[in-house]
Amino acid sequence: MWVPRISESNQPVYLTIADALAHDIASGVLRRGERLPTLRELAQALDVTPGTISRAYTEASRRGLTQGEVGRGTYVLDRIADTGEAPVVARATSAAAPVARSEVLDLSIIKPYGETLQYWLRNALTELANTTRLEQVLDYAPDGGHPAHREAGAQWLRQWLPGAQWQQVVITSGAQHGLMVAISALTAAGDLVLCESLCYPGIISVAHGLGRRLHGVPMDEQGILPEALREICQRERPAMLVCVATCQNPTTAIMSNERRAQIAALAEEFDFLLLDDDIYGFLATDPQARPLATFAPERSIYLTSLSKSVMPALRIGYLYSPPKLLSRLTAMVRSTVWMPSPLTAQLASHVIGEGLDNQLIRMHRAEAAARQAIAREVFTDASLQSQPHSYHLWLNLPEPWRSDEFAMLARANGVAVMSASQFQVERTGDPRGVRVVLMSPTSREELRFALTQLASLLESGDPKRFY
Repeated sequence: MWVPRISESNQPVYLTIADALAHDIASGVLRRGERLPTLRELAQALDVTPGTISRAYTEASRRGLTQGEVGRGTYVLDRIADTGEAPVVARATSAAAPVARSEVLDLSIIKPYGETLQYWLRNALTELANTTRLEQVLDYAPDGGHPAHREAGAQWLRQWLPGAQWQQVVITSGAQHGLMVAISALTAAGDLVLCESLCYPGIISVAHGLGRRLHGVPMDEQGILPEALREICQRERPAMLVCVATCQNPTTAIMSNERRAQIAALAEEFDFLLLDDDIYGFLATDPQARPLATFAPERSIYLTSLSKSVMPALRIGYLYSPPKLLSRLTAMVRSTVWMPSPLTAQLASHVIGEGLDNQLIRMHRAEAAARQAIAREVFTDASLQSQPHSYHLWLNLPEPWRSDEFAMLARANGVAVMSASQFQVERTGDPRGVRVVLMSPTSREELRFALTQLASLLESGDPKRFY
């Protein structure tokens, strides 16, 4: 087994290992196609963490020295033979130097895999420019959006709401705008708005910014607990419940149809509105799962968008509302942005009409499944909450770890994640967890390296050793 000779240096250990690898390739000690030791084998030989070896291999790959293949290992590429170029040796850096911004792998923002999106967007924009129906995007749109754009939205929604009618669709500038529109139009200052006890931070900022009282409902592995919701409703009178029933952010919880029916029944019993935030509905694993809104359609507002399912830059959202609430929602859209961009709405309509949305969804689901598999391989001994096609996972932290402490040390080791405290509606206790997003890294090997860094922190057992 190849084991590099490591001399004392003022640079990080992973760079020293990468430099030794470059030297041994140049001197012929390692030859083209030779398989390198596994992360654990070399870590044990050098008495370092597997994360350090993973980072060294990633650096070697960046220099063009090696190539990793999922499931097979890491192999040597002979750059001198291939290109006539000598291997690159990194400049020495101070071991105490802070991690540069470009070196931080960001696993904190939920978004679809983006490396191929420019190809899809370029084609869609070219086709849009050649269409003869651009006249409707050059002027102001009527309340709710152009009928053609609303019909495209209804077409999109019929995947989950089979009977969706375009007249009940309101176009928004993305899901976050849709949240703000629904809460501001359908509740009043001082009203009680409920959500999951750990929820998307955008809900917290909207509710507090609008002067609503926000309260979190306790959860289990399926999301909101009906008995806990009932207890709150018996004490107070909520005006609205905001709920993410599929691939909940941050816990990835998915409600069963039975649980959704129980939540809807409580909304009927205690007379509050349901805001069904189904932005991740396209990631559902059970084809029989029904949107929460279908269990109480006369008091439910269904919200989704194209930002997570198609591409982040396509900032178009769709609210589907009972007829009696439409005028309030459209008036609030007009009060906040006057109208979502008709040009962007036209692009969204084109993507839906040509079937590109479903092609991209299949691509994103497949990539998410592959990355979830990598996470399961890396976190062999960790406690995870995840779904087969989810873009993220919830990593439960054992004692003595604390959420903020783990997130801080992860960033110091080059990986950005979000602490549980950022999702808490009420800052009481520490749920001891972090949200880890899998889709941001440009390659699966880069993701594996980032996850290995996190796993190495957990394996260390004691956070005090890092201080």
